[in-house]
Amino acid sequence: MLDYIQKTHGQGVENACIIWLHGLGASGDDFASIIPELKLPARCNWRFIFPHAPVQPVTLNQGMLMPAWYDIYSMNIGDRIDTCGIEKSSRAIAALIQLQIDSGISSSRIILAGFSQGGAIAYDCGLSYPEPLGGILALSSYIATRTSLEIAAANQHIPVQIMHGQFDDVVPFSLAGTAHEFLNSRGISSKLSHYPMQHTLCLEQIGDISAWLQSVLNP
Repeated sequence: MLDYIQKTHGQGVENACIIWLHGLGASGDDFASIIPELKLPARCNWRFIFPHAPVQPVTLNQGMLMPAWYDIYSMNIGDRIDTCGIEKSSRAIAALIQLQIDSGISSSRIILAGFSQGGAIAYDCGLSYPEPLGGILALSSYIATRTSLEIAAANQHIPVQIMHGQFDDVVPFSLAGTAHEFLNSRGISSKLSHYPMQHTLCLEQIGDISAWLQSVLNP
């Protein structure tokens, strides 16, 4: 089981969970401080899980050991994909989902959110998960496993929110459009929002994240 940080919002019994995956070289701490910035109302009795990716060598960085959900071979992230690494991390996140279900939270109230590499895992795990999930939030990310991904019938109508910087120099904005088109071609309705930023988050986006989470979990 992956190590993770767990935080809560609200005073009541937790009735939803957001599993939030960090990017390459970061850790669960990277987004753990975002909860107060979301300015959620008190009625949102939610659990936040921030997993730590395993430390492994990354080819792009001369084999340096760092937290990574899978290996990256070159700056052109679409050239060659570490499918085995993605599948391994996807299974680890699926185990975290099951842990939340076992604790009493319905699968349909579990959101997968991910930034960059973490978003690629959120896509792969969320779309293939055999039980209906609450949604996928992809931040500055891409669908790495488009050619091999099998979308589960249970998540054929999962809400997907894509957010991306127009000037992203790490994961090009065009890959957000590619993900959007891929999902729509498979019958999954996704929304693409863009921001005047690079490979990061901005204040306007954080407000939009809060609004989207509330719309999905508190319709």
